[in-house]
Amino acid sequence: MTQTNTPQHTGHIALGTMYFGTRLDRDESFALLDRFVELGGRWLDTADNYSFWQHDSGLGGQSERMLGAWLAARAGARDEVWISTKAGADPLEPHRWPETMEGLSPAALERALSGSLERLGTDRVELYWAHVEDRSVPLEDVVSALGTVVADGRVGELGASNHPAWRVERARTLAAAHGLAPFAAMQLRHTLLQPIPFAPLPDGGHVVATPEALDYVQSEGLALWAYNTLLSGAYSYDDRLQEPYRHAGTARRLDALDSVARRHDATRAQVVLAWLLGGAPAVTPIVGVSSVGQVDEIMAARQLSLDLDDRAVLDSSA
Repeated sequence: MTQTNTPQHTGHIALGTMYFGTRLDRDESFALLDRFVELGGRWLDTADNYSFWQHDSGLGGQSERMLGAWLAARAGARDEVWISTKAGADPLEPHRWPETMEGLSPAALERALSGSLERLGTDRVELYWAHVEDRSVPLEDVVSALGTVVADGRVGELGASNHPAWRVERARTLAAAHGLAPFAAMQLRHTLLQPIPFAPLPDGGHVVATPEALDYVQSEGLALWAYNTLLSGAYSYDDRLQEPYRHAGTARRLDALDSVARRHDATRAQVVLAWLLGGAPAVTPIVGVSSVGQVDEIMAARQLSLDLDDRAVLDSSA
């Protein structure tokens, strides 16, 4: 893959580093990062609150610290990767979430970004996300604060994670009116399998990509990032499939997925990632892994080309 220092979204898989520094120790994290970059990976996705629920401190920052340690230990690595991190969801007091969530006030965003940059050991991140909505803060204040960190050079682009499309559009309108950097990307929960509409998910704060959101990013030219793309391993282990996904449509889609996978001698995960990468809109999938073998599997999905017949089989199975 041709390397460039200008961050791009289309055609890339982002390595999800949520459990680096908690479930995954230094040796494991470094091995995954090394292999990802060796195979041409560029985007590393983290957040300031990863993973407070896994750590005795009850606070986040472990993932960013691990990435910072890896960057410091690998000469030239910072020039080989693009960093995506998020603010707004870290608890301010140990073991008190969500009631002490930091939010998106200008002061909170400044504190969060400064902390992220210090932990990462860098002076700039390529993509900075408002991790969750914060309607206690006027949207104008959020837009102004985020525009400031782009203008001062500490952030390349801005993204909205777990926001409805109408709020993103309103924020972009405000940014344009004040000559500020707008949200250029959205991040939502999205994969081939779909939950029962309106069924509550067991994962707090997750926002599923709707047809309207997909149409919005496509028509407005925003980048779309997707998390939980492999449903925490449910494509490989049926017992991991959450209850909202257990319906007749899932069975049909899995049958279709298996037929396409057999045709290409690929795994289910590889077909799902290829479906996301080559869709309309094209998606940057965030994928968490726990072994080097899994890194090899997901990165091979970039070479899997689904034709119109494959996509028709997958899309018509809902």
